[in-house]
Amino acid sequence: MRDLKMPGERHPEKAHRTSNAQPKKPDWIRVKAPVSEGYKKTREILKTNKLVTVCEEAGCPNVGECWSQGHATMMIMGEICTRGCSFCNVATGRPDALDTFEPGRVAHAVQTLGLKHVVITSVDRDDLDDGGAEHFAQTIRAVRHRAPDTTIEILTPDFLKCAPEALEKVVEARPDVFNHNLETVPGLYPGVRPGARYFHSLRLLQRVKELDPAMFTKSGIMVGLGEEAHEVRQVMDDMRSADVDFLTIGQYLQPTPKHHAVERFITPDEFKSYEKAAFGKGFLMVSATPLTRSSYHAGDDFARMRDNRMAKLGRV
Repeated sequence: MRDLKMPGERHPEKAHRTSNAQPKKPDWIRVKAPVSEGYKKTREILKTNKLVTVCEEAGCPNVGECWSQGHATMMIMGEICTRGCSFCNVATGRPDALDTFEPGRVAHAVQTLGLKHVVITSVDRDDLDDGGAEHFAQTIRAVRHRAPDTTIEILTPDFLKCAPEALEKVVEARPDVFNHNLETVPGLYPGVRPGARYFHSLRLLQRVKELDPAMFTKSGIMVGLGEEAHEVRQVMDDMRSADVDFLTIGQYLQPTPKHHAVERFITPDEFKSYEKAAFGKGFLMVSATPLTRSSYHAGDDFARMRDNRMAKLGRV
């Protein structure tokens, strides 16, 4: 039995990698330890429903703030991923079979937490013919049934090895926001995201819009991995060519010495520059701060994005 709390067993594919020193975080990165009653209540609800969250599995720095407000990002299809990206803290290996009761438990937790907006993500499941697309669709439908007023945002894998019908199945379930992260600039893919393909991910986002032009699309990247500013701006252009509505940019933080090194801490002023550039390129919504993560303040940002679209269409 693997102990997924132990880095060596959590990331066996990284055992041979040279250790990278973990640099001291600058003042603008530090966050308070989670101790609030709201945090404890959210943790208990998730534990009772036997749910996995990306907040814990990926070691998100915002977990204290989000859980204290009753917000959590559900991670479906297990806690073991079939990919081994060099930046990611989610465990790698052979996943268990899908839990057919999980969609119902997710929906129950969303209802119990009283969420106005929920983010649902997953591990990569290259072991499944449809990459888990039907499970995503079932989870969306279950949440719609139990919490019809809750808006739903999904953060999906790339369905790289699947037939086109897999993506269609997810889009047909009608989430409010379809998010798929490009993660980094294309030149860094071999070392950062070796199991994925940049232009496949970009095409995935474009196809979502082709299948449902009204659906909001969202994507994000990390910075501090060794990219150049002009490469980040090129990714912005690529996303806009795929009609992506919402861009997130956050600082990469190194989970363990065996993970990809932090090449640089991007300053708050540089993030503001990225935000200004992105809005100038036509994104409806941009979140670019050191602590930005895909689901950070997702509900509030969704409301602003929706308002921005209405204003752009002249309906406000």
